[in-house]
Amino acid sequence: MDRRTLLFTLAGGILVAPLAPEAQQAGKVYNIGYLGLSSSFTGPNRTAFYQGLQEHGWIEGQKFILTTRFAQFKSERLGESLAELVQLKVDVIVVSTAEAALAAKHGTSIIPIVAVDTADAVAIGLVASLARPGGNVTGLSYLGTELIGKQMQLLKEAVPSLSRVATLSNPANPTHAPRLRAADIAAQGLRVNLEPIAARTPSGLNKAFAAMMRARVGGVLVLTDPMFNAEARRLAQLATTSGLPAIYGFRTWVDAGGLMSYGPNLPDLFHRAAAYVDKILKGAKPADLPIEQATNFELVINLKTAKALGLTIPQTLLLRADQVIEQ
Repeated sequence: MDRRTLLFTLAGGILVAPLAPEAQQAGKVYNIGYLGLSSSFTGPNRTAFYQGLQEHGWIEGQKFILTTRFAQFKSERLGESLAELVQLKVDVIVVSTAEAALAAKHGTSIIPIVAVDTADAVAIGLVASLARPGGNVTGLSYLGTELIGKQMQLLKEAVPSLSRVATLSNPANPTHAPRLRAADIAAQGLRVNLEPIAARTPSGLNKAFAAMMRARVGGVLVLTDPMFNAEARRLAQLATTSGLPAIYGFRTWVDAGGLMSYGPNLPDLFHRAAAYVDKILKGAKPADLPIEQATNFELVINLKTAKALGLTIPQTLLLRADQVIEQ
């Protein structure tokens, strides 16, 4: 073999060798697992997630399939649901809510995990830091605790005479304890008194609002929670029939008839989560992908509900709203 032939042979080998692993995966259909505490993965969030995947060339049925597992709002079932995904050897696990994220982290240290809408990821021990998450967890987070003061302020602006506020929380949610502390600090600054009210299950919501009425509160701060989110329409009805202005963390509740919300845009987070899945399926390690914070926050006000409550929302507040629902 002459020198020229040898050089071409070596060069060809160098060029071809790195492509071999890629070629072996060319026909693979990846299995994306989804673990949730709620009972389904539908609506705008799923649509946004799929749109994000399609933008990166991932077509369902051709390049990936989605395998879902839900705990039906029972935290104790998350471990079992996670174990099923691990047994199926999914390539990546997408998780929604803090409870599901923590269950996934404790259930596997090997399969990459992408958290979508986890609040206070560092504070709850999900990752070591946002810049260097470490381990097998990455994704998106939002500072839910830091939003509490803003939500309290907005409720006070909507109801200037407000002097006593109920905080509706779920003791099973690991993010609620620090949020309640933040609410207490915000209440002191706004010179309003807090009435902590808890509900662990849907059946406890009626009792919770009955307790609010006995406490003679003038408004309600509903902390974000998967169970509360699933009961959005019922919560909105309970608040309205009780004559209580309420503020929520996601617009889901306002679309369902709630008065107002301030928090991150959930479909935006699911859309951005698809980019993490894309990078991981192409070989990136979760430990090398910094946690991104939510950047798109929205204030939504329902004037129809305000009218039902006999409440006039100040014009200054309406002008700052990202969307005002009138019908």
